[in-house]
Amino acid sequence: MPRCFTAMLAISLLTTSAFAQAQKYDLGPDSQRQEGVPRGKIETFTWSTSQVFPDTTREVSVYVPAQYDAQTQARVMVFQDGHAYIGEGGQFRVPVVLDNLIHRQELPPIIGIFINPGHKGEKQPDSPWKANNRSVEYDTLSDAYARFLIEEILPEVGKTYRLSDNPEHRAICGISSGGICAWTVAWERPDAFRKVLSHVGSFTNIRGGHVYPALIRKTDPKPIRVFLQDGSHDLDNAHGNWWLSNLQMEAALKFAKYDHKFVGGAGGHDGNHGGVILPESLVWLWRE
Repeated sequence: MPRCFTAMLAISLLTTSAFAQAQKYDLGPDSQRQEGVPRGKIETFTWSTSQVFPDTTREVSVYVPAQYDAQTQARVMVFQDGHAYIGEGGQFRVPVVLDNLIHRQELPPIIGIFINPGHKGEKQPDSPWKANNRSVEYDTLSDAYARFLIEEILPEVGKTYRLSDNPEHRAICGISSGGICAWTVAWERPDAFRKVLSHVGSFTNIRGGHVYPALIRKTDPKPIRVFLQDGSHDLDNAHGNWWLSNLQMEAALKFAKYDHKFVGGAGGHDGNHGGVILPESLVWLWRE
């Protein structure tokens, strides 16, 4: 085959790939309400007295499964951008999935804590995605968000419900910047969180997060179990390429022999694919 034709073919394939449509995935039965499955309850409160992130206000929702036993310490799972995960008409529908899987005993009873990003100022944004402290909280590489959870949110929820303090019984999840935040919490405080679920995680240079693959390779492994999801049509901008960054994370985790799983699809920067595989992601993450 002539070299010029080979080069033209390669350019054509790249162009076709660049303009291809992201694949759409359909939710399965575990993401739908099932007859005879008891429903957990959801309570919501506002948190505006943070010492770690002063002058911020945010909404926090707590999901309590029907099988919750006040005599037993419950397992805990925290969700960043909680508004994206809790809605029954959204892409993730976590309460529905938890109801179904806990009922079938594929998961233990888990209390879900859904936390929106903090916002500074009296006027709240029209969408939690636009909270002005979101990137500071999620994209910063420090122990600040972990301390926010450990020192403030978990104790507050713990006033009402018995939460396990066993790090093996605590998981944390997020999408986009919330995904890298979930990893940062466990990376900084594996004594408190040891299970991570990241959807289209922003392991890019928004606030230096692109260094994680190198850090993972050069740091003694930490006792973290992590599930990564991403799509080949994820973002590509000045901060980096999300798909390649997640592939780098997967390669580093494999090199360092972490308990990990990566599921790649052909979706974009959203929760469609991650929501569809959420049931299997949770079962894998919480396996004994």
